[in-house]
Amino acid sequence: MRARWVTIALLSALVVSAQTHKKPVRHRGTASRIAPPAFDTGQIANAQQPPIQLGANGPGVVRAQILLDRAHFSCGQIDGDFGGNLQKTVTAFQHERHLQESGAVDDATWAALNADTAPPATQYTISADDEKGPFVARPGDLMKQAELPALGYASPLDELSERFHSSPDLMKKMNPGANFTSAGQVLTVPNVLVMPPQGPAAQVVVTKSESSVRAYDAAGHLLAFYMATIGSEHDPLPIGQWKIKGQKKDPKFHYNASLFWDAKDTNDRATIQPGPRNPVGLVWIDLSKPHYGIHGTPDPALIGHATSHGCIRLTNWDALELASLVKPGTPAILKE
Repeated sequence: MRARWVTIALLSALVVSAQTHKKPVRHRGTASRIAPPAFDTGQIANAQQPPIQLGANGPGVVRAQILLDRAHFSCGQIDGDFGGNLQKTVTAFQHERHLQESGAVDDATWAALNADTAPPATQYTISADDEKGPFVARPGDLMKQAELPALGYASPLDELSERFHSSPDLMKKMNPGANFTSAGQVLTVPNVLVMPPQGPAAQVVVTKSESSVRAYDAAGHLLAFYMATIGSEHDPLPIGQWKIKGQKKDPKFHYNASLFWDAKDTNDRATIQPGPRNPVGLVWIDLSKPHYGIHGTPDPALIGHATSHGCIRLTNWDALELASLVKPGTPAILKE
């Protein structure tokens, strides 16, 4: 009997063992999850990049965006994604450099961009001043914004991202595990801090179909190209030849609801205090067309991807650069 029970026990153990070591069953229709490749920040410095085009993403795209930014061809926010803004910016750069206008960063375009040999990324140490704030959550309602003493950044990351012309998501990818609220934290950031182009501008041209702003010198040479948000169906761009009347840095925004087609109460009036997240950003460039101007934005990620109430909206850094190039009387041509 003992031999029989030993045999039964051994058979039971073999069955359990076989069940324990069976390969997991993959149910039909269940996709395997593959983690996306890690963002290799070091590749931004690699000048030997393959051609890239619409839909690409990653360090190569970041390199192209940085080099274009330094050449004063701004696609808006540097985010590592090859979208429509970058395609238009690349095409404008190719036109200016007499290259084939493919809209893709091909070998010839890389060669032209790589003529700039300064490092595309650099190190930055967060300072105590970077952490001072005050940081505020910006309400969506303009009347509630008017209750705030200033329209500042939402966080240290928000502030640092704008300083380096980048999306917060890209800053995180370039600095995995970094504490953006800690003074002394060393970051790797896009090296975008360069001198403005040699001005002054003799003419500013705003093109609705391209969502762009160009500044030219007196000889007709292009000084700068910027992606922009321009007008809407309800508030179209005022096509015509206007002039720049003046400019105001750190402007207050005087809200008159009767001028906004989508206002809930046309009787609303308010003054919204200055700050980078003010509705017109850090600078207002006044046009001779009443109520219209070229200005900054509280939402740099939306440049080129949204509509405005008729004005021409740039990132804060691009609006400030343009403001340094123009003066009262500079012609502003707004065209289709």
